[in-house]
Amino acid sequence: IDEIEALSSIYGEDWCVVDEGEKIYCIKIDDCLDQPKWTLCLQVILPQGYPTAEPPIYQLNAPWLRGKDYMELANSLEEIYLQNLGESILYLWVERIREFLIEKAQSSDPEPDIKKTSEEDVEDDGDDFLQDYQPLQEDPIKMLNYVTSENQEDEELPPIHHGNPITDRRSTFQAHLARVVTPRQVKRVLEKLYENKKIASATHNIYAYRIYCEDKQTFLQDCEDDGETAAGGRLLHLMQILNVQNVLVVVSRWYGGILLGPDRFKHINNCARNVLVE
Repeated sequence: IDEIEALSSIYGEDWCVVDEGEKIYCIKIDDCLDQPKWTLCLQVILPQGYPTAEPPIYQLNAPWLRGKDYMELANSLEEIYLQNLGESILYLWVERIREFLIEKAQSSDPEPDIKKTSEEDVEDDGDDFLQDYQPLQEDPIKMLNYVTSENQEDEELPPIHHGNPITDRRSTFQAHLARVVTPRQVKRVLEKLYENKKIASATHNIYAYRIYCEDKQTFLQDCEDDGETAAGGRLLHLMQILNVQNVLVVVSRWYGGILLGPDRFKHINNCARNVLVE
């Protein structure tokens, strides 16, 4: 309680209480310029065992944050937690993220391009807080081109398992799963799924994958929102909690015209969990 009160006073309007009972909070963080260019939203859930026994559960939400940048920042937060076991670390996390954004502002990286894409986020007044942090609408398959080489021999297409769909208020969610050991296989599975006209026509195809690299003893992992803000990061976090490896999970959502609010994330994760259990 003392930590939350202190953070609220330090960050003022940038601090947002999402759900007091569930201890869910959001913090807007920027690069400290008069007109900020690099901004990020840190969402945290404080579990019952925090800070003595459990770390915060967190999401890093920004349209430009993916790949190398995401991994660098996530690793920094993990290091801070490990160096301060049993202590309150939210302030340290926020200031580390701010340092990261300042470094981005001082670098030669091009400014981020932000576009609104999710129908539900644009229409749903309940999600106003996150509307400035929309993911880029890009071809999810093209997102993998930076880690795959067209000159590589085509790797075997692994079998794809399709989970049972969940329907709620005319929106339908369905998960697809494949065992993968290389980014090339991830790309091949996505291409195969997109050959299905029904899947290709989905409003969002959210995916996440985790591949264990035996030689480096690290995970190669990434995710894609495909226009559904923060859904890819939530899906990847679920896979991390379940400690799955060498797996790609894709969740297709067909929007039925009725806003579901936060329930849509529950359905995405439930679809993914079910297909992983199967």
